[in-house]
Amino acid sequence: MLSALVIDDELFAREELSELLEETGKVTVIDTASNAIEGLKKINQLKPDVVFLDIQMPQITGIELLGMLDLDTMPNVVFVTAYDQYAIQAFEDNAFDYLLKPVDTHRLNKTIKRLIKSGQESSVDVSPIAPQTLDQVPCIGHNRIMIIPSTDVECAYTDISGVTILTHDQKATSQLTLKVLEEKTPLVRCHRQYLVNIKAIKEIKLLENGLAEIVTVSDHPVPVSRRYLKTLKEMLGFH
Repeated sequence: MLSALVIDDELFAREELSELLEETGKVTVIDTASNAIEGLKKINQLKPDVVFLDIQMPQITGIELLGMLDLDTMPNVVFVTAYDQYAIQAFEDNAFDYLLKPVDTHRLNKTIKRLIKSGQESSVDVSPIAPQTLDQVPCIGHNRIMIIPSTDVECAYTDISGVTILTHDQKATSQLTLKVLEEKTPLVRCHRQYLVNIKAIKEIKLLENGLAEIVTVSDHPVPVSRRYLKTLKEMLGFH
């Protein structure tokens, strides 16, 4: 039995696809999400076998959501879209599976069979269409959802509560991993648990034992480990 997560901003579309999936007798819909930020959180928490992902969603599209996932651990993805010949051509060129709205049960059954047949094989490489950079970082803080421009982030760190994002005036939690943030935003590694925006550095205090501490323009302290200090100094033009 496959576990599935359905992500679509339209309630009727979510309910209809969930019912069709359950009726196959081969899929359990473990949850649904109404937007990409909620979907990202549930992908990380629930780790479904497959995500049925709507492409056209407000604020963050399904394609943008792909760019926020760790390619090494992401589930299989089936795109769900209203007819768009250019998008569909891109899917077919890269062997991606997709469903057209309204979803046809015959096509859905073919998709399920293909997913079951693939078994434990790795999912299709989505890197050809996933964004290589992230212009915005979705966050949750103080009972609200925030979309923070990646250039506004001064630093990010991980602890038991998850990944925390700091700007000059905001502190929020993101579902993005440090690995994805390092690969796709201006943030660079300065410590095993910390990333910093080079342009947000006000000063670097050199400490004993080859350690250092960054102070950002908003006075956020950020530790620097020996492992990353040399690279960081080179980035800043100090050799």
